[in-house]
This record gives sequence, C-alpha cells and structure tokens, in this order.
Amino acid sequence: MDALYFTTIMERLQKKVDGMIVRIGDKCPEAAGSDGIYRHREPDYWTSGFWPGLLWVMYAQTGKTHYKEAAWNWDARLSQYLNKPTQEIHHDVGFQFLSTAVIKHKLTGDPEGLRIGLQAASFLAGRFNPAGNFIRAWNYHFTGWAIIDCMMNLSLLFWASEMADDPRFKHIAVRHADTALQHFVRPDGSVNHIVSFDPESGAFIEALGGQGYSPTSAWSRGTTWALYGFANAYKYTGDAKYLDASKRVAHFFLASLPENGIPPWDFRAPNAGSEPRDTSAAAIAASGLLELAKLVPAEESGYYSDWAARIARSLTEHYAAWEQPEHEAILLEGTGHKPANTNIGVSLIYGDYFYVEAVAKLSGWTGAVY
Repeated sequence: MDALYFTTIMERLQKKVDGMIVRIGDKCPEAAGSDGIYRHREPDYWTSGFWPGLLWVMYAQTGKTHYKEAAWNWDARLSQYLNKPTQEIHHDVGFQFLSTAVIKHKLTGDPEGLRIGLQAASFLAGRFNPAGNFIRAWNYHFTGWAIIDCMMNLSLLFWASEMADDPRFKHIAVRHADTALQHFVRPDGSVNHIVSFDPESGAFIEALGGQGYSPTSAWSRGTTWALYGFANAYKYTGDAKYLDASKRVAHFFLASLPENGIPPWDFRAPNAGSEPRDTSAAAIAASGLLELAKLVPAEESGYYSDWAARIARSLTEHYAAWEQPEHEAILLEGTGHKPANTNIGVSLIYGDYFYVEAVAKLSGWTGAVY
C-alpha cells in the first residue's frame, strides 16, 4: 500500500468535503445525477446516516472540529423516527445509527449518542424472528424476507451488547449471521440478495433476485455487504466460520473483477462487461477488504490490503469528480437499483461514504464505524 499517496488524497478530500458541507446544507442526500446535485431524501430513508458518517470519519482522521459540528445533530434528527416509526424505518437502523449516534459516542463520549444508539439497537432486535433465526427485512407485507445487506447492521447489536453488558443483542446477531451463512452464501462465494422464509415456521422457501439480475446471479454490491459484514461478525465473535465466509466471498469478488477493479452492477448479468459499473460496490469492497486484512494471519494480510488500495486508487483516478467543484458528490458511476431502473450511472452517498472510509484507513485511520 502507498500510505503517502492516500494521505495526499485525504488532504484533497478535505477541500472536496468542505465544499460539500456548504452545498449540501441541511439536505439528506441520496443520489446525484449528471447535474451533480444531490437530491434530498426524507431522513427516515436507509441512506440517511451516510453523509453524517462521512463527516465523522473526516473528523476522526483530521481532528478538524468543523466536521464534528456539521455531523453533531444528525443522530437527534434521525432518532425522532424511532419514536414514530414509518414504513422506511426497518432493518437498516444499523446504517443510520452506527454512523451517527454510535460513532458520535465513540469519538466524544456523548451520552445522548449512547442512548440513541441503544434505542436503535433495541428496535433492530425487535425485528428478530426466532422461528427462522433472521432479522426481518423492510416492512409492508415482507414478513418472511431477509436480505444480505443486513449483515452490516449486525454491528449495532454487537456494540449494544458490549455497551449494555447484555448478551441478548449478541445472541440475535449471531443467529442471524448463522442463517445468512447457511442460506445466502453459495459454495463459490457468490451470494443471494433476498431469501424468503415462512414467517410462522421459519422454513426456507426460496431465494429471490432482488436488486440482482436473477435469483442465481451475483449482485456486486450484495457481494460486498457480505464480504464486509462477515468480517465484522468475526471481529466481534472470533468465530472462524465467519472469517472463512468473508474470505470466500472476497475471493469470488476479486476473481470476478474487470481489469480496472470496478465491478459491473451484477457479475452474472448477460454481457456483464458492457453493463453499468457500480462504484459504490467498489468502495464498500475496498473498505471491507481492509477490515479483512486486519483479521487474517500476517502472511495473508497483504493480499487483501493491496487489492483494497488498487480498487481505491482506480476510484480516485478514474471515477471521482475532483475537477468539478460544483458537483456535490465525490464518486461517479454508481448503480442504485438496476432492475427497477432507478439511479443508474449516478453518484450515491453510500459510495461516497465508503470511499472516504477506505481512504481514511489507507492513510492511517485505525478506528471503525461498523
């Protein structure tokens, strides 16, 4: 890895993010089209934690207080939705509150961050189905659905178990991780996006394509959620089966990448080489690979960290809006939901967040949000 290179990029990011603070203002950003303007999304939406999370990472790495000040009130802003749940408050409270309340408490000791983080963890734990040992995805009529994305939300439960000295949260996280390992991760390291269970008996029904091309395809962002999420499960539990799962998924992901290291939105879509890329999947993979590199034996570590640096360098040099100061986002060419024809070839706030997280780690940050 070239730490000096990424230290320079972190300095470049400071200028970029300072401009984003001014331009984004009070918006809750999700996606920015060709005009570079982030569209506002109501703060109950699953992506609402990524912009403040990006600011907290910038504060953690630079120590500059204006990042902390810009991020400070977001946990309170989001927590109102825990008190009046909407159809958009669901399993992704991990994404929303790990990057706001929890990181705020970790970095500053703020007691409100602790309280809100534990409240969010209790909400997430309440979505657990003990018959099927899974955390229910979404709301509406999807009572028996679980999704691979939720592996990333489990860190909220592991954290809460430590903070509250209460193993119940950890038990739920472990049971969901075991279910994901059994029903989501395929032998070759590819993963399912959605799995449907009978909510009454807990019996497996079927795998669904979700945001992938088909039930048997390989949605690249889902692959990265699994890579990163199982690495986190190992970090919190020390159970080697989770580390093995993360490595298996990582090897599938890396073996499937095109030459420039930026995946198509689905590795198994027809003519995948000409399909839209997803820079958000690349950014998540880079940060997840760096977590994996910390967990494997020393002789294996360089393989994952070198790949992370290679992916992050490709994003930096070919997919970032450095020369467009009016552009509110960092990364270009993200793919949100291709089957629904939503947010194709756009900037995505979660892509920006995980890119900043990866660059911070590559330039020496040793902290963690997830």
